[in-house]
Amino acid sequence: MKDNTGGPAFPCANDAEKTYGWISAGMTLRDYFAAKVLQGFCAAPDFTWDDEERLAKRCYEFADAMLAERDK
Repeated sequence: MKDNTGGPAFPCANDAEKTYGWISAGMTLRDYFAAKVLQGFCAAPDFTWDDEERLAKRCYEFADAMLAERDK
């Protein structure tokens, strides 16, 4: 797993940290970016893929690139 997750994709704006001991549950920004990349691949009319693990890895490579660009 990558260290730079981008933090929470949808941070809480309430007292969750005081109440539950965490700031936000759910996906990281890295997961959100990877999901959006996957959505884009699947929306392409000529999309075909026979290796799901390779596809998932590629989505996270795109997500990591977006996070790196965001940090510049």
